[in-house]
Amino acid sequence: MPTIGRIGPYRFFFYSNEGLEPPHVHVQRDEATAKFWLDPVLLCSADGMSRRDLRRLHAIVTEKRDDWRSAWDEFFRA
Repeated sequence: MPTIGRIGPYRFFFYSNEGLEPPHVHVQRDEATAKFWLDPVLLCSADGMSRRDLRRLHAIVTEKRDDWRSAWDEFFRA
């Protein structure tokens, strides 16, 4: 489960067994989680995240999308 970033209270990561899915990133804050597709950036699922968190996370994922897409490609296509 490679962590690709920590920003504020959020941890961004992949599950190593999800390489056959479209590129995406998981986010965890305490017990809350979310999943965002990267192409385009869209919320896929969320459990326990506030709307405020989800707005922040969408902005963060949009900003980091290119870097995290490269990390996805490097990890799963290597």
